[in-house]
Formats: sequence, C-alpha cells, structure tokens
Amino acid sequence: MHAANAQAFWIQAPGHGEIRQHALPDLQAHELLIRTRYSAVSRGTESLVFQGKIPESEYTRMRAPFQEGDFPGPVKYGYANVGVVEEGPEAWRGREVFCLYPHQTRYVVPIDAVVPLPEDLPAARAVLAANMETAVNALWDAAPRVGDRISVVGAGVLGSLVAWLCQKTAGARVQLLDIDADKAELAAALGLPFRHPRDAEDEQDIVINASGSPHGLRSALELAGYEAEIIELSWFGRDEVTLPLGEAFHSRRLTLRASQVGGVSPARRARRSHAQRLQLALTLLRDARLDALIDAESDFQDLPTTLARLSDADRPALCHRIRYS
Repeated sequence: MHAANAQAFWIQAPGHGEIRQHALPDLQAHELLIRTRYSAVSRGTESLVFQGKIPESEYTRMRAPFQEGDFPGPVKYGYANVGVVEEGPEAWRGREVFCLYPHQTRYVVPIDAVVPLPEDLPAARAVLAANMETAVNALWDAAPRVGDRISVVGAGVLGSLVAWLCQKTAGARVQLLDIDADKAELAAALGLPFRHPRDAEDEQDIVINASGSPHGLRSALELAGYEAEIIELSWFGRDEVTLPLGEAFHSRRLTLRASQVGGVSPARRARRSHAQRLQLALTLLRDARLDALIDAESDFQDLPTTLARLSDADRPALCHRIRYS
C-alpha cells in the first residue's frame, strides 16, 4: 500500500504560500506513485503566479498540467519535478523520471505523464528540463542558420540555455548579453562570449530576448540588422511594454515574434509531440557544464519563505532547486 498522504506547496493568496497535507488517490493500473527528489522554482512565471500578477484573460491558458485551484489563489502551481517511481508496473519501479508536476512530496500520475531520465543524467540537474524544453522550442522558432550572427539578451537560465544551443550551429557567432557583469563568469563556464548590451555587436541576423525586461527588448530592436528577426521569450504578465517602433523598426523591415512553450513550434508541430520535445530536452542536459545554471538549493519545508524571497529579489538569479528528504 502506498502512503495515504503527501505534503504540497500551495499559494494561499498573492504573496503568501503554505505547506498543506494532501490525500493521495488509490493507485490505478495505468498510474505511478512517485516520490519527489527535487523540484525547481520558475523564476519568471512562478514569481508572477506567487505575486498574483496573472491577467484574468490568461487564467485558462496559463494553467499548469497538474495545477489544482485557480488563479490568483488558492492554487497549487509548478512544473519542474524529478522523482523516483515507488509503485506501479514492475518495469517502472525504481526509475527516475521527470514530470510537469507542482511542488509535492509524493504524487500519483498516469504513466504517459512522465518521461524517464537518461541513465547518465543526474536527477539533481534534471530539474532544468522545463527550461531546456523552452529553449528547444525557441530554437525551433528562431531557426538559426549556418554562419548566423545571433544575440541572446538576458543571461538567466533560459537565455543561457538558448545561447548554448545556438552556439552549436555551424559557424554561428553568438553573444550572450546582460547588464549584470557578474554573469560573465556563468558565460565563461558555458563557453559563451559575454558582453554588456551597450558593447554588443549590432547588425545581428537573430536577436532573442530572454531578459524578462522591456529594456532588454528595446536592446534587441537596436541590435537587429536589416530584415532580421527578434524572438521574444519574456512574458510580462499584466505589465504593459512600450517600444520604439516609430524609429527604424519599419525601415529595417524587422520581424518581432513571440515564442512560448505551451505549443510545439509550428516548424516541428506536425512531427514532434510534447513528450518527444521533453525527451530531447532531457538528452541535451547530459553536459555537466550546465550545473553552473543551478546557483542555490533549499529544503521543501522552507518553500513558503523561499518563494517569497525569490519573488522580491531585485535581480533574478539562476535556477533555485528544492530538495526533498
């Protein structure tokens, strides 16, 4: 028999989280009981959820796969969970898996909701899977070509992963940009050229904004060359963004396009499922250099105060990993 109860993190109201007891359902033949080993906090979307900044128009579209409750709260939200299968079919028991599940000590999900970790991928690094999946989708949208000049604005987790993938394009000249000079050390660990936006090379073929800042998007517009494409990965929630589209935007025939992970990129939608995209993301995480993207860890029981602190931070840090006993 599996444990009758688990503990889950809930956002009770904007700015206030708590740990709740959670009764688990009986396990069915097509389901798995998973014990969480690690989860991760999404510094962008999850901070907006915690602060109650999801626009009402997006309440339905922004639901996570196993979300409970509704925005603005009470709501159980999250989508980066790595655990080990405790009960289920014999072939699954003991396997480490990734699931788009909120912060919870144990949970029951259908077998097709999880993806097994590659044997050589440590569970502690696999919490980056949701970020890598978003980065993969961004590259499918941006479609970098041989020899392209590419700028990525924002050296957070997502921007760094996007730049790291772009650099694998033959002959590509990639620059990772951030106003925080301390991010140069992260870029060096990933083998990426780093610059402040004011010192960046212009006339770029592709500019990808992952800064989460309107200033980053303005920098992207300035760096784009003639008929270049700007890919916007940031989501600003309720905040309005003003852009200088009355300057050279039209004369340079620029294209500004959003990339969002909820749908598989149109470039691959006919031939790739969400599960296949996630499996690819896990495979790409096998490089140990990517451990540099995880800069802090705390205990699950401390999550109410941890998320409050992360949401109030002046500058977003990198991936914050949550460990479970």
